Parts: sequence; structure tokens; C-alpha cells
Amino acid sequence: MTLEEKIKNAIRDIPDYPKKGIIFKDITTVLNQGDLFSEIIDHFAGKYQNIDFVCGIEARGFIFGAPIAAKNKKGFVPIRKKGKLPSTTVAEKYALEYGFDEIEIHIDAFRNIKNPKVLIVDDLIATGGTAEAAVKLVRKLGAEVVATAFLIELTFLEGAEKLRNMGIKVDSLVKF
Repeated sequence: MTLEEKIKNAIRDIPDYPKKGIIFKDITTVLNQGDLFSEIIDHFAGKYQNIDFVCGIEARGFIFGAPIAAKNKKGFVPIRKKGKLPSTTVAEKYALEYGFDEIEIHIDAFRNIKNPKVLIVDDLIATGGTAEAAVKLVRKLGAEVVATAFLIELTFLEGAEKLRNMGIKVDSLVKF
């Protein structure tokens, strides 16, 4: 069985969550299978060795990003919601269905390394707003986004296309 098939078989669908008409893709049933979780981390770590940092988008991006960084002995940088990081930050707003939200990164996240190469990781790409804002944040700090990596891509929402239109590689293990 391929990695994609294993992941698809492990994901649990939750109908009408968080609201009626939505089928939520629950990844806790992937995470609690140690061999599968390890295989996912090994997959991404093997593909992205020639980077300087892994950025994980709050919160589930931390679950995948930190072990990828540790496996490759690279730094991990959290991208968090506004007001959650303790030092000086730079921020980027993005649109939600109703209104806006904002994410931040520490201004010194890349430890003054010139032109660092960065992998941005999250569990899922849907409309792409958060991932697009993360790319903009990383670029504001002078880093090159080598790729974005996601466990799941919801293709019908076309969020990955936003990133591709910015010249960003999108690497998704499973597409729905």
C-alpha cells in the first residue's frame, strides 16, 4: 500500500463538523498510528534536507514541522496567531470567511542567516489564506520559501493555486 493510501485509510471523516454540510477530515487517527506518523515525517524529512529552517503554522503545523526539523537537525520556527509570541514580531493579515485574522513570526526567527531556505508546514491546505500569509511573512524576513508541505490538500477550494501563483511549490501527500 502506498503512503497516500495508508493516510487516506487512516483519516476519519466527521460529518457536519464544525458546522452542517462540512465533512471534517480528522487526522488524530493518523497521528495515533506511530508507524504511519513516522513514515510521514520520514517522507518530508527525506525530501527537504537542503533547507535551513522548518516553519510550522499554528497549531497542527507544529505537529509535523517540529519532527521534520529535528530529523534533519534544522531549526524549527513557529508561526503563531497574533499576540502569542513573546518577543518582537512581524505580522501578516489574511482574509477569513467573515473578517480577518493575523499571524506573526519573530523578527529574528532565522538568526540573521543570510538568505535562509525555508520549508513551511501545515496539516491541511484549504482556501490557502493562512499559508499565503505565512509565505509573505517568511519572505518579509528575507528568506526563500523552498516549498510548502501539507498532509492534506482540499483541491476543490483551490488554496494551493494561490501558492503556486506566488511561485511556491506545494507538496501534499493526500488530495481530496
